[in-house]
Amino acid sequence: MKNRSLLFLCLMTFGMALPVGAQSVGEKPAEETVEAPVTTPVEAQSVHPWQSLLDDMTTLDDTEPGHWEEMFDVLCQLEEQPLNINSASREQLEQIPFLNAQQVEDIQAYIYQYGAMKSLGELAMIGSIDYFTRRLLSYFIVAAEPEHKEPLRWSDLQKYGRHEAMLTMRVPFYERRGDKEGYLGDRYAHTLRYRFQYRDRVSAGLIADQEAGEPFFNKHNRQGYDFYSFYINVKRLGPVKQLTVGRYRIASGMGLVLNNDFGYGKLSALNSLGNHGDQIRPHASRFDRDYLQGAAFTVEACKGLDLTAFVSYRGIDATLTSDERGVATILRTGYHRTLTEINKKNNVNELLTGGMVNYRLGGWNFGATATYDAFDLPLLPDRSVSYRKNAPEGKSFFHIGAHYGYTGHRIMFSGETATSDNGGIATVNTVTYQPSWALSLIALQRYYAPRYCSLHANSYSEGSNVQNENGIMAGVKWQPAQQWQLLAYTDYVYFPEPTYMSTRRSSHAWDNLFQAAYHGTRFNASARYRIRYRQRDFSEYNTATKQNEVKGLTYQTVHRWRLTAGYGTATWKSMTQADMTLSQFHGNRFGWMVSETFSATPCRWLHLDTSAGYFHTDDYESRIYTYDTGMLYQYTFSSYDGEGIRYSVMARADISNRLLFIARLQTVNYFDRSVIGSGLQAIDHSSRTDLQLQLRWKF
Repeated sequence: MKNRSLLFLCLMTFGMALPVGAQSVGEKPAEETVEAPVTTPVEAQSVHPWQSLLDDMTTLDDTEPGHWEEMFDVLCQLEEQPLNINSASREQLEQIPFLNAQQVEDIQAYIYQYGAMKSLGELAMIGSIDYFTRRLLSYFIVAAEPEHKEPLRWSDLQKYGRHEAMLTMRVPFYERRGDKEGYLGDRYAHTLRYRFQYRDRVSAGLIADQEAGEPFFNKHNRQGYDFYSFYINVKRLGPVKQLTVGRYRIASGMGLVLNNDFGYGKLSALNSLGNHGDQIRPHASRFDRDYLQGAAFTVEACKGLDLTAFVSYRGIDATLTSDERGVATILRTGYHRTLTEINKKNNVNELLTGGMVNYRLGGWNFGATATYDAFDLPLLPDRSVSYRKNAPEGKSFFHIGAHYGYTGHRIMFSGETATSDNGGIATVNTVTYQPSWALSLIALQRYYAPRYCSLHANSYSEGSNVQNENGIMAGVKWQPAQQWQLLAYTDYVYFPEPTYMSTRRSSHAWDNLFQAAYHGTRFNASARYRIRYRQRDFSEYNTATKQNEVKGLTYQTVHRWRLTAGYGTATWKSMTQADMTLSQFHGNRFGWMVSETFSATPCRWLHLDTSAGYFHTDDYESRIYTYDTGMLYQYTFSSYDGEGIRYSVMARADISNRLLFIARLQTVNYFDRSVIGSGLQAIDHSSRTDLQLQLRWKF
């Protein structure tokens, strides 16, 4: 039984491989006045050639890994099937995460005014789209002849539809303690993906995922994989703009009522905040959390007016109260490796239903969202803990919100105000002013009352929830020259009631960042500095009670620096990166890391990536975050603490137009410990080596 999973995957891999064989009205600018099409041949063969550009728009430690993988899934699909900018609707352009509402409006206005773009170089004529965004866009859009609207025919689906099957597997060269005793399954993790795509009109998919340690075709799980996700998505079917059946994600307004799709960090808010069109997207991720299950659709009632309705019913993991009459904690890990974890699987059922309305008139847009959320067991959190006294309690919840916005030539504002059935209020509002093509200014205000709570909210915040927060952010984005970009923001936050880090009283936080980036044809460089202040509890040891007692609040200050420099040609590229962290809280804790990445394309069908890095930190508080080159449809970033070295090598082989194979070997060696991790996850060794394999077949 221990080797059944590995044997099953080897057989499937073999079986899959067998079948392979403009600013003013007037005439369109002359073509010679437009810059050359944006291309980046240096990275043409890498797994995600747009990654370095996206990294300059994000901060890794702002959001959860699952949210980043959701965004990566969207971008990977767009990379595989780029949008035709000459035919793309507003809704399609809004699916591109890093575009804001003004940029979407300006793209459509340009095409309406001047006609179809002949090349992507014409993006340079749109003032709101800077050089960095144009380069990034080049991976996800094309400038082709406008597509004519055609009825959806079954014969076209059969003739022109495309299938894709993918197997991803992780083989660890170590054993965790749980692998020896505790976990009910093998130590191999693997994911199967199948997707059918007909242009951008019809898509269907099935994802099956198995985490390491989860049972696979045995008495504890006779269904095979631990997690399955399935969906069918149809667009532009008469008055129905979109219909999704199965598992899906949905976002409305600015996320105060409903947004279980990906979220953004603060730095990316300078680039994409305000792109708040209502969106439904199939859940094509391997993450077993936050998705909805049922059906959702959007219809165009009349020009400019969209109506959306959805319903979801699904089981969710939860820890029950001691008498099993209520839910103590909702779990989002998705792990089912032990009997304890399995017994918490789908312990409670959730019904979520609601609707959205969105109306556009010129540059104005207005909308509303309402949801009803019900559980078959009441939520009974432990409210005796100070920072949980406003946690949602009960069996049913109702939320309603209104969002609004305006997109003009120089100015854009957007916002949303919502309320929950307990009377809590939340509002977030942002205004962006672009005095010139090179300069953008943004200001954001939010107020999330302590009583406001929505289980499916996800918006701009310093804390982990849209609750108990009052703040204001100001930012600037300046492009002094075409290939230079400067970003900066400052964000001040007040928490009126206790939080996880300050359990006795209200507290404050202040976050500041400055970044400079240069992207040339061959040479790239960037520098980033971030300083965050946040009040948190400090304790002293009481010799009488022999316990640590909270005495008050003090500031923890965390400094983070990052420097990168890269150079490349058409066949190779090298990048050097240095990271440093200084955490000041009852003493100084310092950490640093230097890493080098080299990639080469020795021939058309083969691409190689190698990386190595040395890290040295005083403790976990001074940990280093860094992005790791990963497989297709996977966004991987890690945090490192202690002392050690990590190194990896990855090879991508485009065996044919239909068959792709990727292998990646990574090792982390620690110099300061003989045991990695703790509990059942502990590895009784100072090093950890993993092999990842991925096979994709298109047919």
